[in-house]
Amino acid sequence: MSRVCVVTGKKAMYGNHRPHSLIATRRHQDVNLQKVKVEIDGKVQTIRVSARALKTLKKNG
Repeated sequence: MSRVCVVTGKKAMYGNHRPHSLIATRRHQDVNLQKVKVEIDGKVQTIRVSARALKTLKKNG
């Protein structure tokens, strides 16, 4: 299962870690995904959504 938000499509961000010596090493930051049970077309399904998308879903219903 990939680490992608079903609602927003957010994925991991990649970049460089830059310490004081400015030596660049690759790093990545994963999305804060949560498993949520949602009713889709009358069926209860478990989907993985980001925390931000979950907050929006709870607000809008």
